[in-house]
Amino acid sequence: MGDILDAVPHRQDANLLVGFGSADDGAVYRLSGHQCLIQTVDFFTPIVDDPFQFGEIAAANALSDVYAMGGRPLTALSLVCYPYKTWPAGILQQIMAGGASKVEESGALVVGGHSVQDNEIKFGFAVTGTVHDSAFWRNDTPQPGDALVLTKPLGTGTLTTAVKKDLLGPESLEVPIREMSRLNAAAAECARRYKVHAVTDITGFGLMGHLFEMLRGEGRGAHIRCEALPLLPNVWDAIAAEAFTGAHQTNRVYVADYDIPETTALEQYGQVLFDPQTSGGLLISLPPADAEALAADLAADGHAAAVVGEVTGGAVINVTA
Repeated sequence: MGDILDAVPHRQDANLLVGFGSADDGAVYRLSGHQCLIQTVDFFTPIVDDPFQFGEIAAANALSDVYAMGGRPLTALSLVCYPYKTWPAGILQQIMAGGASKVEESGALVVGGHSVQDNEIKFGFAVTGTVHDSAFWRNDTPQPGDALVLTKPLGTGTLTTAVKKDLLGPESLEVPIREMSRLNAAAAECARRYKVHAVTDITGFGLMGHLFEMLRGEGRGAHIRCEALPLLPNVWDAIAAEAFTGAHQTNRVYVADYDIPETTALEQYGQVLFDPQTSGGLLISLPPADAEALAADLAADGHAAAVVGEVTGGAVINVTA
């Protein structure tokens, strides 16, 4: 991906506070005074069979990047690829209704969109949000000694794959669908009460891939305690059934240049750590004195949140039990 982006001019602009150079969750552009826009876009193929639920998940996933930047969503434009010539319009209507319901829940407005004929369904949103120029969060500014708080359980990639391959029953997706549909709005609101140093949301690159993006800019490291990781029900059953996606391997390749010592814990939890998430939780880097309080606040709000590790000074990610 880096080679591809090298073809895009990196123009300097004093008002562009966050661009695409740091693989951050969205762009931040100062409009005037302290008012800034956040812009982000995300869409993908169906992750579940129910069209309304797919729309909800796609919308929650797209909105998440605004929350990961510390902002609040304002407007959303739908992005649709759909086989109009062969599929009934009613299915797309349900997808869009599910997406609109989540945008409405966020307080934002669906203000339009664009669609194309495609033999493969894809759906999502381009989202614009707002944030004060002193209040946005970056993904690449964790501080050594920070604790890491994860706000949602892991395992959506392997579980959805297991159900698609009939390795697990559809009931195994009840909790994952609820978590994927959950907006990160409340988690971000909780985090605003603390001195947050960095935030990202955990999506396609998995926990390790997005943690790597957090750390590499300043050559930071981390210690991940696997037994503290919140996991979705039936994850180990899906892993035992070898319900893996191509991204499980490509996510490992993505971090291959970083120092990640081989350990028993890494071997045991590797498929969890590199599991591609859809509409995953926030990974929040903040002082350890605040981390337990934040995790408790999130738990009280119904989040399966946990302190899962800490940021270290050297460019090494250590994985232990």
